Amino acid sequence: MTKRLVLTASVAALAAAFSMSFIVNASAAEQASKTTVSAVFKQMNVPVEGRFNRFNADVRFDPANVAAASAKMDIEVASFDLGAPEYNKEVAGESWFDAARFPRATFVSTRISPSTNGAYSVAGKLTIKGKTTDVVVPVKYRKDGANQVFDGTLPIKRLTYGIGAGEWKDTSIVADDVQIKFHIVTAAH
Repeated sequence: MTKRLVLTASVAALAAAFSMSFIVNASAAEQASKTTVSAVFKQMNVPVEGRFNRFNADVRFDPANVAAASAKMDIEVASFDLGAPEYNKEVAGESWFDAARFPRATFVSTRISPSTNGAYSVAGKLTIKGKTTDVVVPVKYRKDGANQVFDGTLPIKRLTYGIGAGEWKDTSIVADDVQIKFHIVTAAH
């Protein structure tokens, strides 16, 4: 497997894992099918995007009572999908997610507060590969019929979480910057 493919899978998995922290508990298959989380990064200066597939999340949000809002996410890092089984296997390996030792990435909100133009600021603890950091995610919220929709992008640094060990620490091959993009659809509470 080339360095490019391995790096692409690893960075996408990290970004996807983080972004999944804002996925809400969508009980209906239709809502779940509308939810997407992706990680965008550059490998050898070429944009690459990957997606996560398995997670458990619980988001409780009422715009009339934001102080009581919360978000929790548990993501299976081995569920990362870059579109090829060999890349997915590589990204789950020790140099990247080390899914055997760290099977899950988690996010737990500590505070959700209103921002500007219908947006919210979601502060919390993100844990990937045993490393926990404080993060703040800008989230846009809107009501769509009986659903709530959350959209956002969170920039992270993959090396902060030890994603890309050994030769993969070289950011000229795979950039350290990762953009986690998410579109979450859930039933309104």
